[in-house]
Amino acid sequence: MKKTNRIFRNISLKSLVPQLVVDCLSVFLGYWLAFVLRFDTFNFDYYQRETFNFWIPWLILIHLVCFFVARFYNTRWEYCSIDEIFQIFLGSTVAAAICFLLVHYGSAFFYVSKFWRGVYVIAYVLIFGFVCITRISVRFAYRLRRSHLAGRMSDEFKRVMIVGAGEMGSMLIKDMKNAPESKGVPVVAIDDDPKKRGTRINGVKIIGGRNQIPRIAARYNIDEILLAMSAVSMPDKQDIMHICASTGCELKTIPALYEIVEGSPASMQVHDVDITDLLGRDEIRLNTEEISGYLQGKTIMVTGGGGSIGSELCRQIAHFKPKKIVVFDIYENNAYDLQNEMKIRYGGDLDLEVIIGSVRDRARVEHVMRVYKPDVLFHAAAHKHVPLMELSPGEAVKNNVFGTWNVAQACDKYGVKRMVLISTDKAVNPTNIMGATKRICELVIQYMSRHSSHTEYVAVRFGNVLGSSGSVIPLFKRQIAAGGPVTVTHPDIIRYFMTIPEAARLVIQAGGMAHGGEIFVLDMGQPVKIVDLARNLIRLSGYEPDVDIKIEFTGLRPGEKLYEELLLDAEGKCEKTDHDLIYIGSPIQFNEASFLTDLEELRGVAGVDNTAMVAIVHRLVPTYSGHADKTDLLAAEADKEGV
Repeated sequence: MKKTNRIFRNISLKSLVPQLVVDCLSVFLGYWLAFVLRFDTFNFDYYQRETFNFWIPWLILIHLVCFFVARFYNTRWEYCSIDEIFQIFLGSTVAAAICFLLVHYGSAFFYVSKFWRGVYVIAYVLIFGFVCITRISVRFAYRLRRSHLAGRMSDEFKRVMIVGAGEMGSMLIKDMKNAPESKGVPVVAIDDDPKKRGTRINGVKIIGGRNQIPRIAARYNIDEILLAMSAVSMPDKQDIMHICASTGCELKTIPALYEIVEGSPASMQVHDVDITDLLGRDEIRLNTEEISGYLQGKTIMVTGGGGSIGSELCRQIAHFKPKKIVVFDIYENNAYDLQNEMKIRYGGDLDLEVIIGSVRDRARVEHVMRVYKPDVLFHAAAHKHVPLMELSPGEAVKNNVFGTWNVAQACDKYGVKRMVLISTDKAVNPTNIMGATKRICELVIQYMSRHSSHTEYVAVRFGNVLGSSGSVIPLFKRQIAAGGPVTVTHPDIIRYFMTIPEAARLVIQAGGMAHGGEIFVLDMGQPVKIVDLARNLIRLSGYEPDVDIKIEFTGLRPGEKLYEELLLDAEGKCEKTDHDLIYIGSPIQFNEASFLTDLEELRGVAGVDNTAMVAIVHRLVPTYSGHADKTDLLAAEADKEGV
């Protein structure tokens, strides 16, 4: 039954009938002409006519059955290629063999004459030729029609340059020429291999290397550049993309060969180039052996599991076959979306529980841990938007500091083996309340690691996450789509960046390396100027910065600084780990007795007296350079109205 389903899968009933009619005619004509050629006459005698008329329905039926089994009808004729020709060869050969056996041994049973031996050979050759010609003719006619339409409808069909003339480039060009959904016409191809220059790939000429891209794009009036590079190094890929971005053409790419969705043309999987490819650093890879041991078969809990980092953690953790994943989040919409996504992807293979609750609710946190008894906990729940937290500092303290405190104590109480805190480079010499609260969270982790006999506590510190909720890239893309302007706070502002998958990998990797109390720091390469990021994204979208899309500088926001740091001065030089891009900052000594006293005092004034609260934050985080005049807008309005 399964094999039958595979044979009939992807067969269009609308196109099946004409295909069957054409193939029936091909078989009929093949045997009829074989008789004509064998006997050198169109006038068959009575016995020849009777023999032909008796056997031809059976021969047609056998061929159709073999054609179905060989999956002739699962492929659209306009896509006919060498693979389909090979299928036709196999199907026709098997059908000819069966027909020979049927006629040769069945003639005595049916009391009908056999075919003359020469008829079989001639018919086999003719049928193979007819079946091939019909399919190739459809492809040829479609190609002519498509070329004609492309010439007449230049506004609809984009002129495309293919960068990369390897296997992926060949596949892309072939699909673009054949796929009716494709709106691009491949005009030229580019490759750095000098041996390929002047040759053609699927009819498209290879005429230069990367350095000629701007000149060739202008000469051939290119609208879109498609990157089909599967085996180039990251520096080479970045160099090529920078060159392409300078042309003003729209820049797109396709997935690696192993990521291509089976059954879908490569040209339909083209997507925009990700700005993260221009960051100048290879992506972080996981040491799967180190990780699988502490995740496989374990119950994993992720607080803030519906957020950008939390949801990616859940996706990657699922690969290691955990016993259960518990998603804990206050925002049910994100959690619900993640739940549906994971159900579709994993079905019953993944035990996933989605629990709604706040880390600020200590009783709720303890109840969930008591019920599910997680082995490992990733703490991603936090308020993270700097300007918003400057206006509501009490909420940052209650959610970030005491949410982390509640989770950390519950981990110790219910025997969680490992807790991993997601921290930020804004915790280093913070100028804003969000960064200061995250630094206090790191102190909580260090304190608990010294006083817990059950749990290993670790923090992971990294920079800005591209593509996360509220990050600059989604904002820039919306502004570009609206025609600009793109807003940047300051021309000299720089940041360290990483992708959401990278951030999740680092957090998971650090969890596998933890012994307790560490603050892991990622070597994120060189910091990136935000204005350069904006200009690159504008170019990748096919526009010229400050010509088609304006860039406006709006000034630094409250609590924002020009650059971020990854280490406090007191943390000294980083200690290397087994992972090339992960380091450990030396823990800073602090007064644990006064730390607990300050925490209790901070709990009492958080959201009530902002001046006192900020003063306590200064005591807890001496490097905090924020001001004590930050006020909660709601409290200010209430005071103004005398409430």
